[in-house]
Amino acid sequence: MTSPSHTVLEVIRQRYDGLTPAEKRLADSLLENYPVSGLGSITATADNAGVSTPTVARMVQKLGYKGYPEFQAHLHVELEATISNPITKHDRWASGAPTAHILNRFAEAITDNLRETLSTMDVATFDAAAALLRDDKRSVYFVGGRITGALAEYFFTHMQVIRPRATLISTNRSSWPQYLLNMSEGDVIVIFDIRRYEQELATLAETAAANGVVIILFTDVWASPVARHAQHVFKVRIEAPSAWDSSVVTLFTVEALIEAVQSATWEKTRERMNSLETLFERSRLFRRTAPSRER
Repeated sequence: MTSPSHTVLEVIRQRYDGLTPAEKRLADSLLENYPVSGLGSITATADNAGVSTPTVARMVQKLGYKGYPEFQAHLHVELEATISNPITKHDRWASGAPTAHILNRFAEAITDNLRETLSTMDVATFDAAAALLRDDKRSVYFVGGRITGALAEYFFTHMQVIRPRATLISTNRSSWPQYLLNMSEGDVIVIFDIRRYEQELATLAETAAANGVVIILFTDVWASPVARHAQHVFKVRIEAPSAWDSSVVTLFTVEALIEAVQSATWEKTRERMNSLETLFERSRLFRRTAPSRER
């Protein structure tokens, strides 16, 4: 039986290599416009993929579903989750909220998010992303959406200390072509995009990928459309007993990457930090704590 903690997208990708050629054609068709491509009748899904209806029936059972109706029900749940607005999310949580204090409920939800995310996170993806971020021959750009832009800025602020050639992309969408103009093949762009995905980010990713820019994506388990263009994707759990999605696990992953890059480049990083501290002293940016006087 397919685990409810895994999306249909994850299940297809995990079991793709074990599919027959006809089933792989069907899987490719489903992934091309996921999850909408699987919401029609079984006949329409088969026709769109150029396979028979028995092939559809066999594949969904091979994926772990009892039949096409159960497979489609999972897709409907995922679609509802990706488009639900903050009010809908709040009402859904509130209707089944336990009597425990919100601190306990939040802690339990976030702990589950972290556990589930780590259980599916690919270490090779993490290491490959860290290697790209510490390669100072590449320029690295950071961008996010209306809410996740704060995470992009946080990541950028730390990476700007660790390495040169780090750029935070402005929230002003009209300026994005100028950033694309400066990107070279092999450069890296880190994109944050969670449900209620932003079309401008998908357009930015598509254009950057076409120019040979490597994309690292932070998204949710339902996966932003940006994932089609990304080489490395971090899909994190974001559910919380709130009208808003949680950024805790995303931030956890970001901070782990910061440490991985910093540790691997510590000699250079330490030099940059020392130089930065000297600049802070000269600019008197931070208040110095006066030593206590003995009485």
